[in-house]
Amino acid sequence: MRRLSRRTLLAATTTAAAISAGPPATAATAATEAGATPETAPRRFRTGFDRLAATGYALLEGRRVGVVTNPTGITGDARHLVDVMHADDRVDLVAVFGPEHGFRGTAQAGGSEGRYDDPATGLPVYDTYLKSGQPLADIFTASGVDTVVFDIQDAGARFYTYIWTLYDCMDAARIAGKRFVVLDRPNPVTGRGAYGPVLHKEFATFVGREPISQAHGMTVAELARLFNGEFLTEPVPLETVLMSGWRRSDFYDASGLPWVPPSPNMPTPDTALVYSGTCLFEGTNLSEGRGTTRPFELLGAEGIDRRWAAEAEQLGLPGVHFREAYFAPTFSKFQGRTVGGVQLHVHDRAAYDPVRTGIALLVTAKEVWSGFAWRPDNWIDKLTGSTLVRTMIDAGATADEVVAGWQDELAAFRRVRKEYLLYR
Repeated sequence: MRRLSRRTLLAATTTAAAISAGPPATAATAATEAGATPETAPRRFRTGFDRLAATGYALLEGRRVGVVTNPTGITGDARHLVDVMHADDRVDLVAVFGPEHGFRGTAQAGGSEGRYDDPATGLPVYDTYLKSGQPLADIFTASGVDTVVFDIQDAGARFYTYIWTLYDCMDAARIAGKRFVVLDRPNPVTGRGAYGPVLHKEFATFVGREPISQAHGMTVAELARLFNGEFLTEPVPLETVLMSGWRRSDFYDASGLPWVPPSPNMPTPDTALVYSGTCLFEGTNLSEGRGTTRPFELLGAEGIDRRWAAEAEQLGLPGVHFREAYFAPTFSKFQGRTVGGVQLHVHDRAAYDPVRTGIALLVTAKEVWSGFAWRPDNWIDKLTGSTLVRTMIDAGATADEVVAGWQDELAAFRRVRKEYLLYR
């Protein structure tokens, strides 16, 4: 990892003093000053956008602004930030940039909405999906913006592509000479820790550009600081607007925000809870539940029966039970055919380890079903970040042995990650 001196990093990364000065637990701090204790004080949660708006958009004054966002960029009362900013004369909003699935979210996995003018605001919408480097920098230049703002809800997993849209847009803004502002939102599955294997650079793709762990346990503002300090060849002028009232132990429902699916197959916060583990089934010939109402919670294939759920349940994995399940996907793998498998039921979110659970399910699926196979393109290696998981499972390793195989690399990443955390 590229390391910058603290002086260089602080010069390149600015947190707007008027918005996020002082400890991030702003609501608890204010209540303490009013006579309550931090333990008893009510917390008022606010996103980075809410805090920016509360200042009258002072950070954007005099700037020509473009926003990288999608349907998740909402206020607490479910209005979209683009609609809110477009209607406010204090913001010179001139462009919108859409990621995978598009700005208004109409495209399925692996798709985007292309270039168009937004019917609601008349703003030009540019497509960033699978664009990076100079071509993406050229889009920023052609749009006429001088400041790029990022506000998208993440799901907490390395292979969820929005964090790499963040990375690519930061790099393109650096090339194009633009300022970059990140408006923070919660990690929906908490920021308690980092879990899973760390990407090896030779396996870098759009589902993992840089060596971070499979479940990173960071917010997008923290990731932006990490990217700027460790991975970009030169830092971009970066400003972050933090949340208030968010703690690292908070799941999404603690925010009080409505859940807007950040992608078509992420319908609920429950999906995000399991996703960083069960998305690994994309790298197999089993269905990962796409085409059902419970993607990534339902897993299965033709020829699997009750034995898989029974085998998984016997492991006694913390926080989760496994139910024998049958389903017929409406699209994707096994479309229109009835398959057997399992449904995950997480009963203790705090104890649940999604990555260890995902590995255990791969191991047991291979044990009980003779038809188990990896995708021929070894997509599992792109998802896990190396050949370790695939080769160890093929060699007959247990789930605990596979998990032990990445601990040294994970410990090294955790030490670097710690330097960029912004919340308690």
